[in-house]
Amino acid sequence: MVDVLSSFRIRYVVKVESDVRDALDEVVWREGDTTFKEFSQKHIDPTAIIDHREITEEEYLELFDKDNGYLKTWTDEQKKSFINVIEYEPKELDNGA
Repeated sequence: MVDVLSSFRIRYVVKVESDVRDALDEVVWREGDTTFKEFSQKHIDPTAIIDHREITEEEYLELFDKDNGYLKTWTDEQKKSFINVIEYEPKELDNGA
């Protein structure tokens, strides 16, 4: 399992009467307020691997249910469809030729 940090640049446009710092405060105070409209957002490509570890299939299924609670009713096979598999090219044998 590899954990990657991924970010979004979110932009707000805020009209202020005098002090631009009022806009900064408003953005912080209104975080999570669905009536405070976001102007745009841009995904910033993952730039940092923050953790990695080997896990068992049992750990995978437990973590899947924890991170994706709304999919708990899926079968184990459906859950395992999110495992990425590297397809390596077969290596040629070196016969010394």
